Amino acid sequence: MAVKITVQPFGEYEGKQVNKYTITGDSGMQVGVINYGATITNIIIPDKNGSLADIVLGFESLSGYINAGDYYFGGVCGRYANRIANASFMINGSEYKLAGNNGISCLHGGFKGFDKVYWDAEILSDGNGVTFMYNSKDGEEGFPGNMKVAVSYRLVRNALHIEYTATTDKATPVNLTSHCYFNLSGSDDLNIKEHELSLNADYFVEVGTDNIPTGNLVEVLNTQLDFRETKKLSSNLNGYDQTWVLKNNNGKLMEAAKLFHSKSGREMTVLTTKPGIHFYNGYHLKGNYPGTKKGKDYQQYAGLCLEAQHFPDSPNHSNFPNTVLAPGEVYNHKTIYSFEHLNKN
Repeated sequence: MAVKITVQPFGEYEGKQVNKYTITGDSGMQVGVINYGATITNIIIPDKNGSLADIVLGFESLSGYINAGDYYFGGVCGRYANRIANASFMINGSEYKLAGNNGISCLHGGFKGFDKVYWDAEILSDGNGVTFMYNSKDGEEGFPGNMKVAVSYRLVRNALHIEYTATTDKATPVNLTSHCYFNLSGSDDLNIKEHELSLNADYFVEVGTDNIPTGNLVEVLNTQLDFRETKKLSSNLNGYDQTWVLKNNNGKLMEAAKLFHSKSGREMTVLTTKPGIHFYNGYHLKGNYPGTKKGKDYQQYAGLCLEAQHFPDSPNHSNFPNTVLAPGEVYNHKTIYSFEHLNKN
C-alpha cells in the first residue's frame, strides 16, 4: 500500500512552529497529527456509500486546541493518564507529590501534561507514518526521572497503529494513551446516542469518591457496565467514565472494543496490548468551544473516548498491574484503531 505524507504549518507554540502531518492511504483514509500534544486532529474514513468524513472532534486551527483547556481533544495523555489519588505515590520508600489539577488528585499528568507540550517529529523511514518525541524532565509535574518518550502513528491499510515507547533514568509510573473523541457519524449526528458499543471485559475497576479506584475489580454481570453484548448507547446515557478490565490480557495485542454506527455503516475495532479500556461518553463536554471544525457545537455526548490504558491510580494499588518503569526497562505498548464500512441491515 502506498502511503502519502504531506506537511503543512499549523501555527506556533512557545516560539516553535507546529506542523500538521497528513497521512493518506490508498483507500482515501487520512490521519492528521500535529506537534502540539502529539495530537490527532483528523481521522477521515468512508461510510458504507464511500463518502468520506472526519470521525474525530477537533478544531480548524492550533488556537482551538490550546484554548480548549482540559478537554484533551485528540492529545496524548501522560506522564500518567487518568487519575492518581491525592496527587501522590510511593516508590522505594520515597513519596512523590504531583500537581493536583483535579480536586486533590492528579489527572492526565497534571496542569501541563503531555497533551500540552511541544513534541519533535520525524517521518518514519518506511514512509507510512510519523513519530513524535518528547523529553520529560525529572520533577516535571512532580514525576521522578528524566523520561524519553516517543509516540508513532502509522497508517496500515484501514487502521491507525499507535505505538508508545519510553525509557527513564529513575523509577517512575508511566501510563500513556490517546484521548480522541470519536463520532462515527462524521458529525452528521451531534451526539453518540445511536452508536453501538461492545467491550471485551468481564470486570470493571470500581471507583468511589471523585472517580478514584477503591482497589476492587467488580464483575460487570447484572450491572449497567455490562457491554459484553453490543449495546446501543441511547439505552443508557449515564455519565460513563470508567475503566474496564480486558479479558485474558497478557501484554499481547487483543481486541478491546467495537463501536458501530448503523446509519453511516462505519465500524471501529480497538485492539491493544494494555490491560484496560477506559470508556468516557463525553458527558462533561459543554459546547461553546471556539474554532471547532465547521463550527460544530460540541455539547454533552458529542463524542466518546475509548482510551486503551493501565488502570487509574495503579501506583497506589499493589494488586493492579505494575505501571512503574525502572531504569534499563522499556515501556512499549500498542493500540490499533481499525475501521470498516459495513451495511448490516
